[in-house]
Amino acid sequence: MTVTPPQLKITDSEFRARCDLLLAFIQKSDLGGVVLFDRDYLLYYTGFAFIPTERPMAFVMSKSGERALFVPRLEVEHAQANALIDRVDHYLEYPATPHPMEKLAAMLADMGISGKIGADHDGYPWIFGYRGASLSQVTGAEIVPVATFIEDQMMVKSPAEIALLRESCHWANLAHTLLQRYTVVGATETEVSQRASDEANRAMLDSIGPIYRAQNAFFSGASAGYRGQIGRNAAIPHALANNMVFQPGDVLVTGATAPVWGYVSELERTMIIGKPSDEQRRFFDHMVALQDTAFAAIQPGQPCASVDHAVRAYYEQHNLWDYWKHHVGHCIGLRYHEGPFLDLGDNTIIQPGMVFTVEPGLYVPGLGGFRHSDTVVVTDTGIELLTYYPRDLESLTLPA
Repeated sequence: MTVTPPQLKITDSEFRARCDLLLAFIQKSDLGGVVLFDRDYLLYYTGFAFIPTERPMAFVMSKSGERALFVPRLEVEHAQANALIDRVDHYLEYPATPHPMEKLAAMLADMGISGKIGADHDGYPWIFGYRGASLSQVTGAEIVPVATFIEDQMMVKSPAEIALLRESCHWANLAHTLLQRYTVVGATETEVSQRASDEANRAMLDSIGPIYRAQNAFFSGASAGYRGQIGRNAAIPHALANNMVFQPGDVLVTGATAPVWGYVSELERTMIIGKPSDEQRRFFDHMVALQDTAFAAIQPGQPCASVDHAVRAYYEQHNLWDYWKHHVGHCIGLRYHEGPFLDLGDNTIIQPGMVFTVEPGLYVPGLGGFRHSDTVVVTDTGIELLTYYPRDLESLTLPA
């Protein structure tokens, strides 16, 4: 009997459907074509993942539907083997003569792309010291911004994308389980994070290795850690790892994820070493209540801002404004942060298929930070939690 392996990737037909929507936009907007430099846009439309450097790379589509990649010589075979496109054009190196932007202009002319050209940037961004002429300078064309259309297309996830995010949550859950298990007084965040991440990653590869690809520039597999949010430093939302030693009474803010064909989830928890103090318990309980408030407020058809309004009302009611530092959450997918945002300034209408992190926090100087983050998908009636790690204080209290 032939066994068909499970599908754990975006299919070629879905990539083509994405490109068909982009082509319809090109034609409706009377563009000669589009040029996209953003790494995540290239991955979204072609399936090609790469590490951005000072060497320009671009996805190009003409108004006739021809799809191409523009890459340096060192990426030619990589692109040919992994991208769903019609042609790969290349230049030798950067910096070089002629400049890569001159080669790109010649490629566009060969593809019949002129007049108005849609682009996410007017030229390659200044990454790693890159310098060069703008796209408008080398082509003489009018450059029309198209990032808004692309971001709108990306923000509602397909069933296949949600399946990849669900898989990410599964392995993030394992990494976090191991992180909690190995966190003990006297150990360092470095050794605990590395051990948990290594073991979770090995288990993931043993289970789904033949059909797994990370496709991510930041993570190569399942991982969990603290990013320095330990003890008093937990009150710094975006601290950095500092090889801190765990002590009794520490408040800990964690983070776990696993890239699956480029898609990443977010799982964060607040843990406490030893019996929680009354103050620790009070802020923990408020933090969970804030997150519950946000969960209830995420409803299809409502603006993203309405979620932040509901959460801010809780801060106001309980006199917690001194401990507020950031918005409620953000969309997530190919990027760790995507729009729209659960913030007063974002009136994007929530739609089924959007995937958000939900992470209102409290940050108390001298005591620590209190933040859970869960990844949720919007349904026709509300949300479904994709992450499923325990949220209660008893489950997240570690022995001292």
